[in-house]
Order: sequence, then C-alpha cells, then structure tokens
Amino acid sequence: MNHPTTKHQKITSCYWGISELPGLDTGNIKLLNKCGIENTQQLLTRGSNNANKIALSNQLGINIRDISKWVAMSDLARVPSIGYQYCGVLLHSGVSSVNQLSQMSIQQLHKQILRLYVGTLQSRQLCPSVDVIQTWIKQAKILHKIN
Repeated sequence: MNHPTTKHQKITSCYWGISELPGLDTGNIKLLNKCGIENTQQLLTRGSNNANKIALSNQLGINIRDISKWVAMSDLARVPSIGYQYCGVLLHSGVSSVNQLSQMSIQQLHKQILRLYVGTLQSRQLCPSVDVIQTWIKQAKILHKIN
C-alpha cells in the first residue's frame, strides 16, 4: 500500500534591513550603516558573542544593552512567521533568542505575550493566537536544528 508523503515546509532564516527593526532611531541606523551594518544578518554576525558586542558598542559609542537588544531582535526576526513585526513583542515578553523560543511551551509563551498585550495595550484581541505562537515555536525548532 502506498502512503502519501508529507511535504515538510522548508524553513530558512529571514534577514531584514536594519531600519525594519523596531525601536532603532535614524541616528542609530546611520551609525550602524557607517559601520557596514545594513541588515540583520550583518548585525548578527558582528554581534555574535559578548566580545564582539562590546567591540561594536565601543566603536559606535552605544550602550551594550542596546546592541544586545538589537542582536536579540535580529535573531528572533530570522523566524519567517515572526519577522520584524513580532520580534520586539517576543523580546518584551522575555524571549531573547531562537534557541530559547524553540524550547518554550506554547501555553506559557501565549500567557506571557497576552500579559504584555493586556498590560501595554489594554487589549486581549490584538494578541497573536495560540496557533500563530505554535507556528513561531515550530519554525524556531527547525531553525535551531539547522544552525
């Protein structure tokens, strides 16, 4: 008996223009551009470890917390279903990497994000659904395995 084969969606990292990341002002974008950082892939490479983040912080004259935040958002934005639209939401919900996201429970993450939406926007309706969050975690698991 022949069984239909299930096609698995191929997931690859997405990279965005640095100006797409939430929270960067034009001054910071210009500083990063002068340093040769024009997209999130370049930022991930340049901020790949603490020593590199410190060097970049010193080079740009920007607080290392900001560099770390931008690198974390760049990492989360690699997940296609998250992109630059939700990377800040995840970061403000306590998730700082694809690795961490890949290990989270759907229910726990939904609860954290719902708390953020209710606390900041006073709205439950705008919160991503459990299905959307499940997709984020699934894609994060795939990316974590291949990277």
